[in-house]
Amino acid sequence: MTSKRSGFIALAYAFTVVLAQTCPPQIFCPVTYSDAKLPDPFTFFGGSPVQTKADWACRAAEINALFQKDELGAIPGPPTTLTASYSNKVLTITVSNGGTSISFAPTITYPTTGSAPYPAIIAYDGGSIPIPNTVATINFNIDEFAQQNDGTSRGVGKFYTLFGSNASAGAMAAWAWGVSRIIDALQITPSANINLSKIGVTGCSRNGKGAFVAGAFDSRIALTIPQESGSGGAACWRISDWQLAQGTNVQTAHEIVTENVWFSTLFNPFVNVIPTLPFDHHLLAGLVAPRGLFVIENTEYDWLGSQSTNGCMRAGQEVYKALGAADSMGFSQIGNHPHCQFPSSQQGNLTNFINKFLLGQNTNTNIIVSDGSFTFNKAQWIDWTTPTLS
Repeated sequence: MTSKRSGFIALAYAFTVVLAQTCPPQIFCPVTYSDAKLPDPFTFFGGSPVQTKADWACRAAEINALFQKDELGAIPGPPTTLTASYSNKVLTITVSNGGTSISFAPTITYPTTGSAPYPAIIAYDGGSIPIPNTVATINFNIDEFAQQNDGTSRGVGKFYTLFGSNASAGAMAAWAWGVSRIIDALQITPSANINLSKIGVTGCSRNGKGAFVAGAFDSRIALTIPQESGSGGAACWRISDWQLAQGTNVQTAHEIVTENVWFSTLFNPFVNVIPTLPFDHHLLAGLVAPRGLFVIENTEYDWLGSQSTNGCMRAGQEVYKALGAADSMGFSQIGNHPHCQFPSSQQGNLTNFINKFLLGQNTNTNIIVSDGSFTFNKAQWIDWTTPTLS
């Protein structure tokens, strides 16, 4: 056990049934943690190393629990009941929990080519990337589910009707729960003609942050495409704080919690002392691994934390490398275009990811691209080594 992990408290982690049967109990969480470098993906908080892919599944469960405990809030399990029906391109979903029920109705735009069942992308508020005519689009109205107007939006939306306005989940956790219910509904509604093994999720800016979380927390999602998610998404809090100290006008943790309700109030104690946070967002990418992940960023806006997203995702790719899946994660960071206006220069790389993970084609997804003038100083942020997991 290292000095960085001195002092621990018991924490009941919410493993899935499979992980609960196969993982040793990982019930320790640091009482005091302080590290200015990016936390080690490959060491349990109890101090033991991650040596196999089975170990990584357990470590991922530990990271999953920490994100919920210290940043996102609790993402509930499936509701007591869920029913769904499909008619005229509308998927109507009703969920009940503890005697309370809500309904929501994502719309589906179907491909003009190909045959059913179709691959599909769940798009937060319709998304901002060009979705090809070979893939269905499922439009998820996220504000209806969990509002995000400003600080007064906390606890407002159908998620909170179901779980109470005092639920610890911030808006992003609530949206992720909604995405999982959409997939549940598709599983029991074959008439919707969606291929359950070929589902993606996307969103831009604040919605990109949310799409990243949804992809990290539901393993049924084959391809996650966060677009210009910046701080709170593809950026690492530690690197963003460093950028701010260097004079860059970048969004940081202590600012973002004053702007909106994307995160749980559980995150507030950490935002001015980020080194005490026992994870960072390179581990959010790690939770998606080894499934498809294509991170789209934009160097045009300092606020997005271009150097932070670049370094954070390079660190996140180390998990993919350890799992032997380096080409399942790509990063494209191109500027000279408005926020959330997808540029043609990124089209080829996006097409390759969609073709591989949603259409089953053999394409080149070994993509790390940036037009930024900075480099990632690995030694500044990483003091751990990447194993090859068996």
